Amino acid sequence: MVDLLALQKQFILSHLGEGDVAVDFTMGNGHDTEFLSKTVGPTGRVYAFDIQSLALENTAKHLRESGCPENWQLFQVSHHLASDYVKEPIKAGMFNLGYMPGSGHHELTTMRETTMPAVERAVGMLGKDAILLVAVYPGHAEGEAEGKALQEYLGTLSRFKMTVGMFRLLNSPTSPYFMIVETK
Repeated sequence: MVDLLALQKQFILSHLGEGDVAVDFTMGNGHDTEFLSKTVGPTGRVYAFDIQSLALENTAKHLRESGCPENWQLFQVSHHLASDYVKEPIKAGMFNLGYMPGSGHHELTTMRETTMPAVERAVGMLGKDAILLVAVYPGHAEGEAEGKALQEYLGTLSRFKMTVGMFRLLNSPTSPYFMIVETK
C-alpha cells in the first residue's frame, strides 16, 4: 500500500535541508511543522500559520515535547496572509487542507476564498529548486471544490519555470491526494 505521508516527505526532502526556510501554511496540530523544523535544523527557519488559537497551543506544545530546535514562529493568521510575514524565499511549503484533526470542529475547514490566494502567493514565495506541497481532502464538498480549483490554477503555471504534479489514488476518489509545485 502507498503511504501518502511518507511519499509527501520524500518529495519535500528532495528539496529541503539544513539551514533552509520552510512554511507550514496550515499548522493544525503541528506534525508538518515538526517535520519541517527537524529537517531545517537549528540554523533553519520555519513559519507556521493557522487561524485557530487551539492550533497554536497544540503545535507549540507538540514542538517542545518532540524536541524541535527553537527555529519556529507560529502565527494566528490566515494562510493567505503568510507572505506579509515571510519576507524571504522559501525552499518548501506545505498545505494540509480541510479541518483540524481532533478539534471537533469539522464545519471549520479551509475554504477556496482563502486557499486560492494563499496557494498563489505561496507559489510566488518559492525560491530556486523549491517545492510546494498541497494535500487535498475531497471527502467533503468544500474539499472537492478546493481540489478542482487548485488543479485549474496549477495547470496554468509555466512549465518552463515549474513542474506541477499530482498523486492520487484512481480507485478511491474520496481519498486524500496531493499536488506538488517544484521550481526549476
